[in-house]
Amino acid sequence: MAAVTTERLMAIALEMAGWDETATPADSAIYYPGTRISHILLGVEIGTAELFMARQLGYHAVIAHRPAGYTGPLWEVYRQRHIALMVEAGVPREEAEVAVGERMNHLRLASLAENYDRVPSVARLLEMPFLSILSPLEEVGRRLLAQTIEETRAANPAASVADLRDALLLLPEYAAAPVAPSLALGAWDAPAAQVAVVHATYEPPNAAIARTYLTHGVTTLICASFAAGDAEQLRREGIAGSILALGSIATASLGLNPYIQRLRADGLEVAPFSGVIGSV
Repeated sequence: MAAVTTERLMAIALEMAGWDETATPADSAIYYPGTRISHILLGVEIGTAELFMARQLGYHAVIAHRPAGYTGPLWEVYRQRHIALMVEAGVPREEAEVAVGERMNHLRLASLAENYDRVPSVARLLEMPFLSILSPLEEVGRRLLAQTIEETRAANPAASVADLRDALLLLPEYAAAPVAPSLALGAWDAPAAQVAVVHATYEPPNAAIARTYLTHGVTTLICASFAAGDAEQLRREGIAGSILALGSIATASLGLNPYIQRLRADGLEVAPFSGVIGSV
C-alpha cells in the first residue's frame, strides 16, 4: 500500500487548489508531522477526543478541515482572499480594502483569547500525525460551485436565484445535507444575473463585504453562510440583490470529497467522519 508524509498531504491540497505548493496559507498547518502514512481519519472538526480515538483505532494520521488551534495570522487569509475575490468581481481595490477592514481587528483580538495549543499538544503526546487544511480545499469547492453556476447560466441566461439553488441541489453534498440552502437576502424569483461565489476566505462575508459586492455590479452573492444580523442590516439599508447561503458543512464537504478521492486514487485508505457529507 502507498504511504505518504504529512507534508505531502498538505502539498496535494495546495496542488488541487492551484496554489503554490511551498506556501501553506495561515489557516492551514501541520501540527505534528509524520511519515509512512497510509490510513487517514479526516473530518471537518477535530478535537482531543477524536485524536485519541484515531490512535485507539490504529490510524496513522488525522486531517482536520477547520483549524484546531492558532495556525498563523488568520486575518491575513481573510483580508487577502476577500480582496482578491472582490477585485475579480469588479470592485476597486481601495474599496475592497475598506470593506475587509471592519472585521480585521476583531479577528486579531480573537486570536489573543484562544488556547491555541490545546488540541495540537494532545497530538504530540499521542505522537499522532495531525494537520488541518482549510482554504486550499475550500478553493477546490469554490471552483466547483463557480463551474456549476456558469454551466447553469450558460444553459439559461435568464436563470433565477431559485434556478441556481436547484442546480446546486443536484450536487451530492447539497442533496444529502439535512439543511437546504437558504436565501438571506432578496427573492427566489429574482434574476441571478451577475453572480459572485465568495468562499475560501477563512470566514464568510459580513455586511460590509456583501454591501460592497452588491453596490458594484454583483446581483447575486453565494456563500457558505451569512449572519442573520448582517442580512437584517442590509435589508434596513435597502441594499438590492440576493444572498444565497448554502450551508457550511455541505460546502466544506464539496471541497473535501475531491481531496478524499484523490488520496484514495493514490492508494491511501481514508475514513471520512465528523461532518463530511456525500462520501463513504
